[in-house]
Amino acid sequence: MVGLGDWQLHRYHERSAINARIDAGSSGPAVPITRVLPAPGGAHGQVGPPPSNTREWTRIQVTGHYDPAHEHLARGRSVNGQVGFEVLTPLMLDDGSAVLVDRGWLPPPTTGGALDKPQVPAAPTGQVTVVGPLHRPESGADRPVDGMVRRVSPATLSLPYPVYGGYVTLDHQTPPADARFTAIPSEHENAWQNAGYVVNWWAFAILTLFGYGYLARREAHGDATGERPVEVPA
Repeated sequence: MVGLGDWQLHRYHERSAINARIDAGSSGPAVPITRVLPAPGGAHGQVGPPPSNTREWTRIQVTGHYDPAHEHLARGRSVNGQVGFEVLTPLMLDDGSAVLVDRGWLPPPTTGGALDKPQVPAAPTGQVTVVGPLHRPESGADRPVDGMVRRVSPATLSLPYPVYGGYVTLDHQTPPADARFTAIPSEHENAWQNAGYVVNWWAFAILTLFGYGYLARREAHGDATGERPVEVPA
């Protein structure tokens, strides 16, 4: 029980650190992506290293032009309790590399099912500047099927140019993003839940220790009636 409490305390500190990075990324100045990640090099389709845990949620700014020909949808994504799609569009940079941009969330068509593709607003043409937090690729990423994925990971999209290993969720765009998009919220980790588990496990450990002592004393001195335990002859 003490060990489980220690593990939950570690998770509390881990989640608190993530929340601190989210807060810093939402309020701090945007920096060029090259200050956070090395540029991907090599042949077409090469994917750069993902951001470290300490670099995730850094607010970055990138300028380039969108490549709608290699746009994908992430299905089954929830925003404000509703399931829909996130639109993933590569942003081509001047050096020939690209950054995957999550342009925002769209609901499914009102006349179809949850897996029917929505009408995606066209990406703006010409030069675009995107500002938003940087993310690590999601675990359990899948290969695209009919232009859709379940998890977001640049490495699974097989893009025909070098691409950064992290992706950006769009907070601000110049020119402005289409109003039909819903911005992806930066959801904080529930660190206080882990703090509560710490208290629970350590309280159980203390109660178990005192309970054992109480039962041992009762066994040695008899119960409240003053009767000694009956000794069975060997």
